[in-house]
Amino acid sequence: MMSGEGEEKVVCVTGASGFVASWLVKLLLQRGYTVKATVRDPNSPKTEHLRELDGATERLHLFKANLLEEGSFDSAVDGCDGVFHTASPVIFSSDNPQEWYSLAKTLAEEAAWKFAKENGIDLVAIHPGTVIGPFFQPILNFGAEVILNLINGDQSFAFPYIFVEIRDVVYAHIRALEVPKASGRYLLAGSVAQHSDILKFLREHYPTLLRSGKLEEKYQPTIKVSQERAKSLGINFTPWEVGVRGCIESLMEKGFLS
Repeated sequence: MMSGEGEEKVVCVTGASGFVASWLVKLLLQRGYTVKATVRDPNSPKTEHLRELDGATERLHLFKANLLEEGSFDSAVDGCDGVFHTASPVIFSSDNPQEWYSLAKTLAEEAAWKFAKENGIDLVAIHPGTVIGPFFQPILNFGAEVILNLINGDQSFAFPYIFVEIRDVVYAHIRALEVPKASGRYLLAGSVAQHSDILKFLREHYPTLLRSGKLEEKYQPTIKVSQERAKSLGINFTPWEVGVRGCIESLMEKGFLS
């Protein structure tokens, strides 16, 4: 990505300490944007990786905001040329947090489209598959957990994954802002990797990491997803193997693997 596209422009990124949002902040700063980033606690150690980004000292401003507190985002979005909304409320007491996370995203999008229609707001929705790739936030993201579990022999989620590399996801977000004709919903489906494909890749490239060499054969349906609309944003999808390799390198760097 070239730098300079965002010079003199101000954008807001909500939930900025998360996986996708952290990369979004990083690449927006690289492009020259001034970024107003919302987090639950600006002084938390979980935000240190954001403060260390190139350009953060001059053009990154952290704001305290909570989705459950009405009006807490007002100062962060005020005066912005665009808002990247990645934050979701978390149900801490749930026995199935992944299902609640998905539900929160679905309900949030429905409310967003309704609000945008009623208030004349230009809205674009980005829907990635399982986001994979290198990470620099301190907490594991879902894609990294998938790979780590497979390495450790846990086949609880042994089904096909529609992987999309993190930088493809972030670039799509930025293009949705920068391309005037961008509108509606975009599905980001890089490539489908069967459970057996992922384990084969791990055996070939990281044989010493695998905790278990056994693979339980299960029915794995074929999944076909159109990339047409995503490619209209200029997205050229990265092979899933690149994302998995980047993820594993980060897992090793951060001590999750040895």
